[in-house]
Amino acid sequence: MEDPEKREIPRPAQLTPMMRQYLEQKELHPDSILFFRLGDFYEMFFEDAVLASELLEITLTSRDKGENPVPMCGVPHHSSRGYVAKLIEKGYKVAICEQVEEPGPGKTIVKREISQVVTPGLVTDTEMISAKEPRYLFALHEGKGGVGYAFLDITTGEFFAGQLADMRALLEELGRVEPHELIISEEEAREKKQLFPPSLPVTPVSADFFHPERSAERLREHYGVADLGGFGLDGKPLAVAAAGALLCYVKSRHRSALSGLRPIASHLGSDFVFLGDATKRNLELFYTLSGERGQGTLLHLLDRTRTPMGGRLLRRWLAFPLMDLAKIEERLSAVAEFVQRGELRKNLRETLRKVSDLERLAGKVAIGSANARDLVALRESLGSVPELRELLRGADAPLLQDALNDLDPLTGLAKLLTDSLADSPPPSLTEGAIIREGYDSAVDELREVQRGGRGWIARLQSAERERTGISSLRIGFNKVFGYYIEISRARLDKVPEGYERRQTLANAERYVTPELKEMESKVLGAEERANALEYGIFLKIREETGRHVEKMRRTSGAVALLDTLSSLADLAVARRYVRPHLHEGYELSITGGRHPVVEALSGTERFVPNDLLFDGEQNRLSVITGPNMSGKSTILRQTALIALMAQMGSFVPAEAARVGLVDRIFTRVGASDDLARGRSTFMVEMMESAAILHNATGRSLVILDEIGRGTSTFDGLSIAWAVAEYIHKKGSRTLFATHYHELTDLARTLPGVANFNVAVKQWQGKIVFLRRLVEGGASRSYGIEVAKLAGLPEEVVKRAKEVLENLETGELDETGRPRIAASELLAQAHGKRQLDLFSGAEDAKKKRLLEEIDSLVVEEMTPMEALLRLDEFQKKARDILRGKKG
Repeated sequence: MEDPEKREIPRPAQLTPMMRQYLEQKELHPDSILFFRLGDFYEMFFEDAVLASELLEITLTSRDKGENPVPMCGVPHHSSRGYVAKLIEKGYKVAICEQVEEPGPGKTIVKREISQVVTPGLVTDTEMISAKEPRYLFALHEGKGGVGYAFLDITTGEFFAGQLADMRALLEELGRVEPHELIISEEEAREKKQLFPPSLPVTPVSADFFHPERSAERLREHYGVADLGGFGLDGKPLAVAAAGALLCYVKSRHRSALSGLRPIASHLGSDFVFLGDATKRNLELFYTLSGERGQGTLLHLLDRTRTPMGGRLLRRWLAFPLMDLAKIEERLSAVAEFVQRGELRKNLRETLRKVSDLERLAGKVAIGSANARDLVALRESLGSVPELRELLRGADAPLLQDALNDLDPLTGLAKLLTDSLADSPPPSLTEGAIIREGYDSAVDELREVQRGGRGWIARLQSAERERTGISSLRIGFNKVFGYYIEISRARLDKVPEGYERRQTLANAERYVTPELKEMESKVLGAEERANALEYGIFLKIREETGRHVEKMRRTSGAVALLDTLSSLADLAVARRYVRPHLHEGYELSITGGRHPVVEALSGTERFVPNDLLFDGEQNRLSVITGPNMSGKSTILRQTALIALMAQMGSFVPAEAARVGLVDRIFTRVGASDDLARGRSTFMVEMMESAAILHNATGRSLVILDEIGRGTSTFDGLSIAWAVAEYIHKKGSRTLFATHYHELTDLARTLPGVANFNVAVKQWQGKIVFLRRLVEGGASRSYGIEVAKLAGLPEEVVKRAKEVLENLETGELDETGRPRIAASELLAQAHGKRQLDLFSGAEDAKKKRLLEEIDSLVVEEMTPMEALLRLDEFQKKARDILRGKKG
């Protein structure tokens, strides 16, 4: 994203009053693109015009064609929303400068003020943003004792604040919240900007925004409290500083939006399962590995919600799985009741279709931006609440009973909105037609005047046609000239006396008469008075609606809860999911587990389920071997997804599942780089592995899919072995998929390590992937067979088999080296020695064997132990003598 301030356009020596006004407004928000209202357009000038014309793909023109012409472009005010949205999505800010007075006689320039600054994290127009995604503005502040953070969604009023131990933990939380804009002090921005994703807009602000005492005072003043203890912020000065900075930022950009904020909720990371960026990415929770939304993600599969707020709540549950067993069981019990009561589920979901986004409608009412259409949507949504209440009577699950108690039909408000507002009001509040006929007698009288005047004008048109003999004569109206009589040029000879010319067109003349001007005055006067009266009535209705915002939000929360729970139940019935059994222990056992997304995308192909067990004794670390494409990655990921789904309160894709609560889910999967930050594939792999080793606990679930593949064979194997040993000491429940068959030896030396492989069958010279996890290590990798399936040339496949055979049998050429560099005939023709890719391998194995023997404490061994170790050493010695690899 390019900074518009970096483009310097020369200013003309002489500026008009309007251009001076423009530059004065621009100085107030130099980091924003200024939309400057001129009549029916928003205009941009100088650097903003050049930048906006490129971003919006609109024509760049110029004003004042002198020595230094002023670049200029503009967009119609009635369609500006789409242009603003486009700039916001690209990470820019837009300052909206409106005319705050009407032009009048003697005025050289009207007064203009910036009404709001739209930023990526501060969008109040809900039509510009995704309905089922939150829009978070995030602030962070590092200081002594940790890092404070706060985030809010101005469209719903949600406001959270918390404090973490260090920046690493904060960055993980930032990745989970996925804000659209980050607020940070200028000094911290210079130090830390490289830590944040390049796609995240970062807005540096003055350090005064984060001043602890001033921040606390801002918050106390805004909420009208003596102290912040009621918000759970005692002893969290850095969290207070971040929350106060957000308040200050919103006030400086869109002051009226502050009225929609809810009380701050303390945000405790320990309440939720820890999910890092790598885990979210590798499990494809919200985006596929290619960065796409929608199909292929777990969210897309889970989301059967009917309402926007239900969709947002489901997303939050997925991002923040619970650690509280009682709360998880509450959710599961409610889902179970919807699963068992199919008729209730069906009827409730049909009723939910009629409910609009109550949460964001309440937000619009709170900040005073709701129009008549918004209140009509609110009215219709409230009309569905009695149906929902009736359906829930007799529900047993505690969460469903809570939802029933929170569902408030707001009968009085619904009646007011029904009686007062028209069925289909226009979006504008100043052009009339928003108040229902019969609600206000004064409005009805003025409308009757308008109708009578229009009827009189229609009768006048017929009379004038007959009097003049001009059948094409017509009476029309426009906002500039008012009512007029239009006669084509071909009939001008028949224009009677008394017609006063008002406007000349290419093919016609327009006239007025004294009678027409008198009626125009009556009609237009009545229309203006009616419109103004309707607007005033609407403001009173909106003000009354605002008194019910908290009840609306409770009702919205109940609707969102019902929507999310019934959505999960509907999915469970459709996909044959089962209720998991959660407990506080270590055991994680899955019978007939399936990958939810892969299964759904398999079509007619049958998905092969698999069993898995962590019991803390025989199975703590499972080493899984097998060829590519056999399904190792699917089994690993489905285990993590089943645990995650269970703790978010969902049924799971399995025949049965017992899940000991998981505190953190870590994944290290696949190969990726971060070239923008100078990180190679192997560096990224090692950084992700380091994060796992430092932060995993005995209650964590760790998924490792290939470690050490980005470096040399011996380096990679050594790292993989050491990583496995380290994570084994931690006690984490770990699935470790690898092509290093040597890692199967861990089962011989470490208790709780078990070997598994994904079964493969050879049939008629081909391999068949059985997708079944079985005990024991794989005997080979079948990499050449997979390469053949991928379409490698037959010559390459044949030669690869020859090399593999030479390596496995230890076949040597006349120089004593393996025949692997080229074919035997080519080597003889050129008399070149073959290169040994694995030179030194046997020496290394001999050395390891000798070291193992040397480390034995024979006098402490029982006779049986000594015999077993001797048998083990003998097998290794035979392998070395036979020249076997591995």
